[in-house]
Amino acid sequence: MRATVIHAPHDIRVQEVPDPVIQQPTDVVLRVLRACICGSDLWAYRGEAAREPGQRIGHEFIGIVEEAGPEVRGFAAGDLVVAPFVWSDGTCEYCAEGLTTSCPQGGFWGSVGSDGGQGEAVRVPFADGTLVKLPAAAASDDRLLTALLALSDVLGTGHHAAIGAGVKPGSTVAVVGDGAVGLCGVMAAKRLGAERIIALGRHQVRTDIARTFGATDVVAERGEAAVAAVRELTGGAGAHAVIEAVGTEQSMRTAVGITRDGGSIGYVGVPHGSGTGLDLGVMFDRNIALRGGVAPVRTYIPELLPDVLAGTIDPSPVFDLTIGLDEVPAGYKAMDQRSALKVLIKP
Repeated sequence: MRATVIHAPHDIRVQEVPDPVIQQPTDVVLRVLRACICGSDLWAYRGEAAREPGQRIGHEFIGIVEEAGPEVRGFAAGDLVVAPFVWSDGTCEYCAEGLTTSCPQGGFWGSVGSDGGQGEAVRVPFADGTLVKLPAAAASDDRLLTALLALSDVLGTGHHAAIGAGVKPGSTVAVVGDGAVGLCGVMAAKRLGAERIIALGRHQVRTDIARTFGATDVVAERGEAAVAAVRELTGGAGAHAVIEAVGTEQSMRTAVGITRDGGSIGYVGVPHGSGTGLDLGVMFDRNIALRGGVAPVRTYIPELLPDVLAGTIDPSPVFDLTIGLDEVPAGYKAMDQRSALKVLIKP
């Protein structure tokens, strides 16, 4: 089969690799219908996250089960499923608590020795604990299938940030970052009842999407200017809840600066760069809480799925470029150059 592999920074290739096969009785093999490129994939592409030459890449996908191991109980050949970006056994204490990303037997797609989502097929370990079944009819609805793909990562990650930030009905929320996760954070805040949502971003195409997702205000400034702008919009107080969806030192400093005393920051931006930018003294003095991390999206899918199916929320606009599998290297280049927000792959 064909799959995407990374050989070195800026060296992404689509090449022939061995077909996946059942290795454990709890595995399934699925054929990928939709996949995509994540902003976090760019850190490997840019050389800021280490990868071995020839390692697979990609962690967001939807597919059709082609074969199920003898101990798989919840899935059979022909089932349409979505895979969260981390597999998990569904039986350990962490999984029972909803923190599936800490499952001792879990792992990330594209890690050494595993399949990546940007390919024609994937072996899924612990299928019963990992996959979520989707309505079969969704396979023939292109828009819905694209919206459902967001459940594999960005929609649940935005939701995780909103939960961590303590978004409540009537609250004022600020979102740092206009990438796909930040936009889904806007959607999540609206869904949770936020009254005012301030989106921080400089790219009009993206901030226009933020407005359709529920943003009431847009701040295009950065750094101290952004802090001043948000403070002005909130009468000097700042936002009750702040979503940090970038992961740089500057973005975290901005998040702290725009948080209201007694407020919370939900952080889901993958940390990269020179540091976190956290000033614990400032956070202590102002009673600012910090919660977040790797989103356990498998836990959130059952909650978010009905709203996606009903059309109450539609994250599909975050996918603004569609390509075939052979075009994946160009898709990475487009996202790296910010000419695409999030690239959808149809193998």
